[in-house]
Amino acid sequence: MASTRLASGADLIVFDRLDSTNLEAHRRLAAGERGACWLLAREQTAGYGRRGAAWRAGRGDLAATLFAPAPTAHPPALVSFAAGLAVAEALDAFAGPERVALKWPNDVLLDGGKVAGLILEWIPAGGGRAAVDALVVGVGVNIVTRPIGLAYPAARLADAAEGVAAEDLLGRIDARLTARRADLTARGFGPLRAAWLDRAAGLRRRIRVKTPAQTLDGVFDGLDADGALLLRQQAGARPRRVAAGAVYFPDADLPNPG
Repeated sequence: MASTRLASGADLIVFDRLDSTNLEAHRRLAAGERGACWLLAREQTAGYGRRGAAWRAGRGDLAATLFAPAPTAHPPALVSFAAGLAVAEALDAFAGPERVALKWPNDVLLDGGKVAGLILEWIPAGGGRAAVDALVVGVGVNIVTRPIGLAYPAARLADAAEGVAAEDLLGRIDARLTARRADLTARGFGPLRAAWLDRAAGLRRRIRVKTPAQTLDGVFDGLDADGALLLRQQAGARPRRVAAGAVYFPDADLPNPG
């Protein structure tokens, strides 16, 4: 285990092998640790994404988690858009912005395949879990591994750029996330939402959204002020607000209804 400090001022602790950087963040918060800190694992054996889905990562991929005091100037959930945009902007240096897009709610695409995913967890103080309200942001990037057997296309950064080191990529993500969070605090969600939508995959196109309760089809019409997806199911009708779900595209990874 090695430790250093990133340009943002956050500590970076690097593990050779770890079950999950998010689980390690939970353990450290429960032990009373405070202050911004990135945890990075060169090998992660039990990573997870949204709704507990397993996140597959190999040695050489990026598996990292930031834990920091929860923001007070805006809802913590909005940080997921700042984080997604920060990852996309970091990948621009290796692949070019024309190849990198964002998929609601928190995936990053490279040439149409998922190259990165994020999971955001808000940990309230008390209950033995954390000494203070904290925000946990998990980031996984396929650098050398392209997962197979998934319900959607996947990509890896190595096909766009060779020799990308996880620690270098994380340094770039940290810098961009620091800038995006500062702008969110200073100017609110509006500018961040506009920047996110500029890179949104499927905007103004027909998509399918699988929510915990049902499957919906319609046109991706944008985001509301809270970051919910706006889905227009009929021409001329007001769009429907979707707060949680998984997006699929008809021409690439649209699954059967269910």
